[in-house]
Amino acid sequence: MYKTMKVVALEEHYWDEELIERIKDRALARDGEMKRRLYDFDTVRIEHMDRTGIDYQVLSHAAPSGQYVFGDDAADLVKRVNDRLAAGVARRPDRLGAFAALPTSNPEAAASELERCVKQLGMKGAMIHGPTGEKFIDGKEFWPIFERAEALDVPIYLHPATPLRSVVDAYYKDYMKAFPTVISAGWGFTVETATTAIRLILSGMFEKYPNCKIVLGHFGESIPFLLWRIDQALSRPGQEGIKFRETFTRNFWLTSSGNFSTPGLQCCAQEMGMDKLMFSVDWPYVANEDGMDWIKTLQMNANDLSNFLGGTASQLLKL
Repeated sequence: MYKTMKVVALEEHYWDEELIERIKDRALARDGEMKRRLYDFDTVRIEHMDRTGIDYQVLSHAAPSGQYVFGDDAADLVKRVNDRLAAGVARRPDRLGAFAALPTSNPEAAASELERCVKQLGMKGAMIHGPTGEKFIDGKEFWPIFERAEALDVPIYLHPATPLRSVVDAYYKDYMKAFPTVISAGWGFTVETATTAIRLILSGMFEKYPNCKIVLGHFGESIPFLLWRIDQALSRPGQEGIKFRETFTRNFWLTSSGNFSTPGLQCCAQEMGMDKLMFSVDWPYVANEDGMDWIKTLQMNANDLSNFLGGTASQLLKL
């Protein structure tokens, strides 16, 4: 049944050479084949999409992207990155779209760059990877980004990045040698990104910008499983003012990137509703085959499956 439906994947990554050279001390090292895929727009990427049945990818720079670009030239550098991304997707507009990178070390410049990328380059929103240096994105100095996203009616995708070095030392260093992915997809990514999402709600940003749209990958970084408990704990006496569940289910959309768990999907659907869930792969870090083979096992009605595979993303991103 899925073969007749449009499949959109919206957490799919690439690398920009100039940006990687700038942030190489923070970029996770990759082997030759992975690098080839990350730098590719036109050949291996499209071949993998064709072979597995993915119709459209929304590309975003891999972590930590613009969040570790500092200095007076940060905005200009990220602008060049976005211009090259736009040129790459313009060669295959039928198959590729883009999320902007943002120079969040300069929040006003980041807001302006988001507007430029949406209005002039046709990008679908932006992706932010973890903290900016040591600063979480919920700080009021960063709110101009969310104000602009609300005004443009485009989402901000919150993506993981490697945890702060102080967190790595405190939580993970004992096991990093034997299990290096414990600081990334094994657990560290989830902790960092869920923390960012929770902090955004606690900050009151959504009271100021109630129509701001946020996307989380990996089926919500475990928050849907804990939603009742988080909401109950944060509404105990003395903590009035934040309606955590209401905000999360209203302002957040979730994708399946790198988490092809049917029980996870069912939990998210029960907590959020199927209209807040979207398919993604996390290519090239995760194989398209893993996601598409999982799709074949899902038992859901045709309308829900069509929306999950691409209909909801097409509506959210105005594809």
